[in-house]
Amino acid sequence: MSDNTVMFEHGLALPAIGQGTWYMGENAGQRQKEIAALRAGIDAGLTLIDTAEMYADGGAEEVVGEALQGRREQVFLVSKVYPWNAGGQKTVAACDASLRRLKTDYLDLYLLHWRGNYSLAETVEAMETLIRQGKIRRWGVSNLDYDDMQELYGVTGGKACATNQVLYHLGSRGIEFDLLPWCQQQQIPVMAYCPLAQAGRLRDDLFNSRAVKDVAHAHQATPAQVLLAWAIRQPGVMAIPKASSVDHVKENAAALALQLSDEAIVLLDQAFPAPGRKTPLDVV
Repeated sequence: MSDNTVMFEHGLALPAIGQGTWYMGENAGQRQKEIAALRAGIDAGLTLIDTAEMYADGGAEEVVGEALQGRREQVFLVSKVYPWNAGGQKTVAACDASLRRLKTDYLDLYLLHWRGNYSLAETVEAMETLIRQGKIRRWGVSNLDYDDMQELYGVTGGKACATNQVLYHLGSRGIEFDLLPWCQQQQIPVMAYCPLAQAGRLRDDLFNSRAVKDVAHAHQATPAQVLLAWAIRQPGVMAIPKASSVDHVKENAAALALQLSDEAIVLLDQAFPAPGRKTPLDVV
């Protein structure tokens, strides 16, 4: 495995590619295949697993819980709370339900899935309660833009935020304008969801792009590996692609060792340039 890692607080180093679970748990016929894929990912060094109470209404957490039996201590486990559960006792109840489905007694990281009616101060307070109760080790946010992060940093305890998980891929580079540089300056890791644009469904030109195909050919890699290597080329960025088959997981893990050449980066930049102005945060 590559030493391509992302640093969290207190010197915690995690592989720059993890495992996403969006859409897992929706089809009972796929359950054993999904469990096998997650376990193969752990074996391949993809030890961060990201899930959420939203995914398949808790079904994805149940799949993860089954996959982690006997292996919990090998994994950095992340889940997310609905915004309407992100305050007071509702947060405690939501976390307890996630822990039951995941068959564990703690989360390594618990994220606010997106902003809702609760104030950021109320959410931070609820997260601190969960830390005191030993149910989570740290907390973070998801889908917060630059202005949201400034607001969070103005809240008591807000600077304890461990990460911001946002959509980021070659075809969606808006965070490079202000959010990503700020997070890097604050040493807040950014977790990139949909780094493959949902296998190209969000941007069907990505996988068919001549530039992506040429770079893949030059590096003896697949287009998916190129897109993952591109996403984690930035310091402090971790990619969390979903992979529901063992073969895809192995393909993703191999991207940890893929170093794109300067020429490749230029070629991809020209084909999919970053916006030169502020754009709304891309969310799916």
